[in-house]
Formats: sequence, C-alpha cells, structure tokens
Amino acid sequence: MLKLTKTVLATGLAAMALTTVPAPALADDPIVRSEAEDKAAFEADREAILSMAGDYAVVFDMQESTAWMEGYEPIDKKISSGYESVRVIEDTGDKIVLQHLLVTGTKDNPYVVKHWRQDWQYEPEQILTFKGGDTWELTDVPEAMRAGRWSQTVYQVDDSPRYAGWGQWEETLGVKRWRSNWTTRPLARRDAVRKPIYDRYIGINRHQITPDGWIHWQDNTKMMPAPDGSGELVPVVQEYVLNTYERYDGYNVAAADEYWSKTQGYWDAIRSKWDEVAAENGGIRIKQEPNVGTVIAGELLKMADTIKNGEMSPDEATEKALALIDQGTSRSGG
Repeated sequence: MLKLTKTVLATGLAAMALTTVPAPALADDPIVRSEAEDKAAFEADREAILSMAGDYAVVFDMQESTAWMEGYEPIDKKISSGYESVRVIEDTGDKIVLQHLLVTGTKDNPYVVKHWRQDWQYEPEQILTFKGGDTWELTDVPEAMRAGRWSQTVYQVDDSPRYAGWGQWEETLGVKRWRSNWTTRPLARRDAVRKPIYDRYIGINRHQITPDGWIHWQDNTKMMPAPDGSGELVPVVQEYVLNTYERYDGYNVAAADEYWSKTQGYWDAIRSKWDEVAAENGGIRIKQEPNVGTVIAGELLKMADTIKNGEMSPDEATEKALALIDQGTSRSGG
C-alpha cells in the first residue's frame, strides 16, 4: 500500500510539473493559434524587438570549449567591451530594422563606427542564406515555418549580408526570447584574421530581453570541409558567445546620432543597392576580406566619414559607393 501511495504521489507531482511549467516551443514546430492570439503575439513580438533600441554598454564574451576534432586545441577565451547606440531606422509594422553604431575613443574625442544591422521580418517567405566562401543565396523559408515567426537577417558593417535565420518569439518562465533555426555564417573578424582551419559557423542564435536591456547568445559549431575532398562539412570545435547589452548613456551618445544624421541617406542608398543585387541574381556574391568583411567595406566606411566631416558631398559618395558594389559583386547569379 505504501509503495502504491508513493507511486501515485510521484505521478501526481510529475503531472503538476507538466501543467505548471510550459514546454519551450521548438523552432521547427508549426505555430497554431487563434486570430486573437496571433494579433496579441504579433504586438508582443514587436514590443520585444523595438525594446532592443537604445544606448548600451556591451560586453562580448567568446569561448571555444569542446574540441570535436582530434588534436585540435581550443583557443583562449576572449572578452571585449564597448558602447553601442541602437536605432530604429525602419518600421513598417511587419518589418523592423535596427542599426548598431559603435562609439569608440573618449567622450571628448569620440569616433563612431557603423556596426552591424539587424532586420526583422514577420512571416518571411525568403531569407539570404550563407552558402560558404563568398556566396549568399535567397532561399525559401518552409511554408509551414512562416506563420507566426520572424526572420532575423544580420548585415555586415557595409550592409552586405552576414547571416539569416527564422524563429519564434515566446515567453517561457517569465523570459521573452527568440530562438533561430540552425544558421550558417562566415567567420567573424576575430577568427578570420587568424586563418584557422575552420571556415564557417553553424549555430543557433538566441535574443532574450532582460530588465536592463537584452542578451544575444550563440551556440556555434565551427566547421570545415572534410580533408578527403568529399565536400562534406566536419565539426572542429564548439564555441559559446554571450553578448550582453546593458542600458547605459554615460558615453558620447550625441556622436552616434550626429554620425547617423549626416550619413543616413548614403547608407539608405547602399542598402537599396544590395537589395537590388540580391533580387536580380537570387543572392549576392562578393569577395571577402578578413579585417572588415567584404573587399569594398573599408572604402565604403571611409566615404561615410568624408560625408560626416564635410569633405565629400553625399551625392558624390553615393555614386562612387554604388559603382563599387556593381564592380565587386558577381552579376551572373547569386
């Protein structure tokens, strides 16, 4: 009798746990909701995305951990920090674009670097997928994975693509989070300049809203083509990245806003040009350079500085920038 009672008690407690702790949604499960639930979820998702705008002290914490390849020695952990202003530069309802501006130097002598950009699209039909080397292709999002989901496309400092994924915003255990599907992206500068044996990351990205800002954390497997020439990818090492954005305005925020006010039209034209190239070719192909991303990124950033400093007109710089994109991209297909 005692044994039976313990069994019943254990079963009851397990049932209670299942009813009180919501199971996390999987990135590959279709979302089934009522129209009212969809509307409420859409507005809550938008609020979460828009809440990532602001001024921040940022810590970038990167660590290789488990080696998947015999004989590989994980590199030392790397932590860096900085200040970033994140601005909403487009909001059409189902599309939100956030531009990151990195502020370096001192408060009296700041220098602003146009940093990464993130585009959020509700119920996307296609995303720009990194295929390796210098190629991104427009690929269809599976139809069953569109409803209720958002894609996040991340762009490099010159607004060329970096990676894209899709996933669901959800609230579990009181935490609002978005989790991507498996995404492939090129090496970041921290790795590319070292010329490692791996040549890409495949990982899952999570964005989670915190009381003081938000975090972006990545679970990355660093991959390389198989040595046997088969074309298969093999894992080299695991990496964990945690980027923490904590609200802070004790740096020269005005410098970020001044930079953007003077160069926004220039960068608007560049974004449109990249979109045009992708649409015409089913993707984008452009040679990469380890230090800045694409081979034309350095020149595009320099011209933005000349606009800000009044050394070149926006029209002249824009004309030259669009010509550089034409010259640098392959127009023969993705």
